[in-house]
Amino acid sequence: MKKVVVGMSGGVDSSVAALLLRNEGHQVIGVTMSIYSGKPAAAPIVDSCYGPGEKDDIEEAARVCARLGIEHRVVDLRAEYRALVLDYTREEYLSGRTPNPCILCNRRVKFGVLLDRVSQEAGIQFDAFATGHYCRIVVRENGRRAIRRASADGKDQSYFLCMLTQDQLQRVMFPLGELTKPQVRTIAREAGLSNHDRPESQDFAAGGYRAVVSAPEKEGPITDAQGKVIGTHKGIWGYTIGQRRGLGVGGGDALYVTGIDAATNTVVAGPEHHLYRTELTAKEVNWAAIDPPREPTRLDVKIRYRNPAAAALVTALPDGGASVVFDEPQRAIARGQWAAFYEGDVLLGGGPIAD
Repeated sequence: MKKVVVGMSGGVDSSVAALLLRNEGHQVIGVTMSIYSGKPAAAPIVDSCYGPGEKDDIEEAARVCARLGIEHRVVDLRAEYRALVLDYTREEYLSGRTPNPCILCNRRVKFGVLLDRVSQEAGIQFDAFATGHYCRIVVRENGRRAIRRASADGKDQSYFLCMLTQDQLQRVMFPLGELTKPQVRTIAREAGLSNHDRPESQDFAAGGYRAVVSAPEKEGPITDAQGKVIGTHKGIWGYTIGQRRGLGVGGGDALYVTGIDAATNTVVAGPEHHLYRTELTAKEVNWAAIDPPREPTRLDVKIRYRNPAAAALVTALPDGGASVVFDEPQRAIARGQWAAFYEGDVLLGGGPIAD
C-alpha cells in the first residue's frame, strides 16, 4: 500500500483516478490547486481550467473526496501560476509565438511547485503522485521510467507531459491509462460520484488567450510573401500560424497566416501551400526517457496535440536543442508550440519549437 497524493480538479477523470487508487487499498489524499487570482477580468466561460468557476471546481473536488472518505486539501498557488504560466503565455503571444500553457503548467506547477508545497508546507510525505491524465508509465531497459500513450489513442494525453523530467516521473501514477472516457464516466456513475457527467474543460482560461494577453491594440501591416501590404492587423498576438478566419483580407483565393514578425509588427499571409514545411528546430529539449541521441535517430514527432505524430529524422544539437527533418511536409509548424518525440508509443521527451 502506498500513500498517494492525487491532483483533483473537480472533474470526473481525476475523481475516478482517486477512486481506483482507494479501491486498490492505497492511502489517498486529494489536493486541488487554487490558481485563479481574478485577473485578467473576463466574462466567464464555462469549463475552463483558469477562471471564476474555480470555486465550484474546488467544492466539487471536496464533495468527491467526502464521498470517497479521503482527505482533501486546497493549495494556494495563485502567485506561482501567474508568474509561471499566465505571464509566460502573455509574453509568448506578444512575441509572435503560439504557446501551450498546459505543457508548462504540468512541468512547473502541477508536477512541480504543487508537490513541493504539499510536502514542505503541508508536511504531507507521500510515495506517489497521481493524476487523471490518459497515459501510462513503463520502465525502459535503461531503467528509466517513461510515459506511454494511453491504450485508447483517441484520448491519449501524453503530449501534454513531454516536459516532465525523470525525477518527476519517478513517483507518478496514471490510473486511467487503460480506460476510455465512457468507461471512466460509467465507473463514476456507478460509484455515485456527483460529477460523473460533468463537461470537460474546453479552454485553459476564461475569456480565452485574448483575455490573458489583455494588450492594447497595436496596428501593423498584413503582407503577402513578397512584402506587399494587403491589409492591417490590430496586434500580432491575435494571430496564429495556420489561421484563416479573422484576417480581414478580402478577395482572391483563401489566405492563411503563414508568418508573424514581432520585430516589425507584421503578419504575413499566403495560400495554404505556404504553410507546409519539412524542418523545425526545437530548443531546450527534455530527453526524459533517454540520453540525447549521439547520432541522427528515426523518431515520430508530434507538433501539436491534435496532430498525429509524423516520422522524422531527429538530431540532437550541442546547445541542447534538436533539429527535425520530416519525411513528409507538416502543416502550420508554429514557433512556441512543443515538439514531442516518440519511439513507437513511448514518449521520449520534447521541447518548444524555436524555428
